[in-house]
Amino acid sequence: MANEKVTIRSQFEEVRAELEKLGRTDLVEFIDGRIAQTVKKNATVRKPTAKQVENEGFKADILAFMENGVLYAAGDILKGVPSIVAAGMSINRVSALMTQLKEAGAVIATVDKRKNFYSLAE
Repeated sequence: MANEKVTIRSQFEEVRAELEKLGRTDLVEFIDGRIAQTVKKNATVRKPTAKQVENEGFKADILAFMENGVLYAAGDILKGVPSIVAAGMSINRVSALMTQLKEAGAVIATVDKRKNFYSLAE
């Protein structure tokens, strides 16, 4: 159990098992209700926030701006993508967008002298 992810549901299930051993059916029913709420909450598909939708547009603009075989620093993206320039975005937000693109497999990050450079994934 050391490698298992501890969740609210797993904790409720442990409590439920202990309550069953004690014969506390009233509390078992209560815990079952809480487990059902957790399952329902986790199954809900949430629509993206306005900021997430905006970021998707910026990421598409970044990918359209980048050329194959060229390395870009976050500062290059900050100064070169027109929509990012118009938004007055910070370098930290650009770096976060580039990290998201890297995690999605759209770009490749290369580190040179402790500075990240990005190129399009092939």
